[in-house]
Amino acid sequence: MTSTLSGSTPPAPRAPGSDLGFRAAPGQPGPDASGTKQPRQVSAWSTDDWLALGGSLAGALGLVWVCYDRLLPFSGTVGFFVCWYFAFLLCYFVVSALNHPRQVVLDRMIAALIHGGALIVFAAVLTTIVYTFFRGWAAYSHLSFFTHSMAYVEPTAPLNQGGALHAIVGTLIEIGIAVVVSLPLGVGTAVFITEVGGRFAQVVRTVVEAMTAMPDILAGLFIYTLLIVRFHVQFSGFAAAMALSVMMLPIIARSSEVVLRVVPGGLREASLALGASRWRTVWKVVLPTARSGLATALILGIARGIGETAPVLICSGESVYLNVNPFAKPMDSLPLFVFQGIESGLNEMILRAWGAASVLLAVILILFVTARVLARSRPGRS
Repeated sequence: MTSTLSGSTPPAPRAPGSDLGFRAAPGQPGPDASGTKQPRQVSAWSTDDWLALGGSLAGALGLVWVCYDRLLPFSGTVGFFVCWYFAFLLCYFVVSALNHPRQVVLDRMIAALIHGGALIVFAAVLTTIVYTFFRGWAAYSHLSFFTHSMAYVEPTAPLNQGGALHAIVGTLIEIGIAVVVSLPLGVGTAVFITEVGGRFAQVVRTVVEAMTAMPDILAGLFIYTLLIVRFHVQFSGFAAAMALSVMMLPIIARSSEVVLRVVPGGLREASLALGASRWRTVWKVVLPTARSGLATALILGIARGIGETAPVLICSGESVYLNVNPFAKPMDSLPLFVFQGIESGLNEMILRAWGAASVLLAVILILFVTARVLARSRPGRS
């Protein structure tokens, strides 16, 4: 009142939000037109974010190229990319710290570390796949690779003679028998652990978890001692399939147990409340509900068993002939064919081994893609 009566000028009105003395820093939440403080969008990338990322990558590349390749006595592609990555992190930290507070800089650095690790893993897997198919192209580009075996074919013969038909057929037969044995046992074990329970269920779960880390050669030695030595079973595809089933069983059982535990308990209670027995509830409610997850568990088990070499070598042995009888005579497989080709040291056989590895890798990729499709939730399906 005193200042007004004396004729002094009243203070000018402040802008919205300025009465709090708030001034937003770059990257920080700021007031909108109404003066309300707005949260910072951490998931949206602005122009500043892209420029900082691109400038840091380019600056780190130039710095490492000058220092690593020109000034210092270093060489090697792997070392160059490692130095580039660490130089990028340093540049990115400096550029971010110039205009952003500590929280934003920390968020950017953690994001750079996580995305960098994911990119390294993706590049390693992609390089393996591309390199395998590239090396095997000389062999599987010939139709005879899929239609002929190596019977009566010299190891040094041209690639248009002979093929891996016996190994492909042997792999399919052995995996088929292993699935018939391990699928009901694995799912039954999972049902016992999740639906029956009790003290013994904990023992079974412990044994299954321990078997998932069992070396494949132990499975081969177990079947060799039990079936071949004890019961005088021939070296055959059946014995190799039994060894593969030992490897696949814990994977299927453990994965199926996880899937069955996800089934809502309300479905079981509703079925029991309607008068259904426990067995009928499991058969009609629990297993159909977990059908896609059980298919995923089966595919994961197949992917584990299809690439094993030691059990097939111990229980079946190598062969160059096409054998469709799994109970008599040795039966070859794709992993064993690859092992034989690499060990031979001959250029033609090495190329055939890369071709077989490409076929095996294609089968595994198809299995994993199928598992991802089956595991994906579908609208309108229980």
